[in-house]
Amino acid sequence: MTSTSTPPGLTRFNALEEHAAFAALHEACASTAWARRLLAARPYTTSDELYAVSDAAMADLTAEDLAEAMAGHPPIGRPKEGDPTSAREQRGMAGATEELKAEMLELNLAYQEKFGHVFLICATGRTGEQMRDAVKERIGNAPEQEREIVRTELGKINRIRLARLVEED
Repeated sequence: MTSTSTPPGLTRFNALEEHAAFAALHEACASTAWARRLLAARPYTTSDELYAVSDAAMADLTAEDLAEAMAGHPPIGRPKEGDPTSAREQRGMAGATEELKAEMLELNLAYQEKFGHVFLICATGRTGEQMRDAVKERIGNAPEQEREIVRTELGKINRIRLARLVEED
């Protein structure tokens, strides 16, 4: 028998005061437009409903909104100090060799010089080598193509972060 009740984590999120809910969403994604859109659609009855609104909001972000969202992400290989989220997401780089870390730094800088923002990838579950190979592959993209890849990667990251927010008991 399946339960139709709202998951406890989602119930807790729905019950948060507006400023606290906004802060939780902004922690998941630094785009103010994205956070406001998710906030405006509360209350959610299922996690899937929340993810659908997140995906729709991500699809509608302007280039400026995407830039704001990306600004909240540290470069691969250099998670924010004291930030367990970026450290957890970038775990694949934690055991990387010094050579691979140096190569990622170089690639990150080249990517940032070309596109004007950090290389963004959903790093969860990826090895350092996989992330290096991805930046090498994507650095040749046209800016418009890369912006859409970044949008997709941000959407994946947001879903993982939202799941942690609302699916924990």
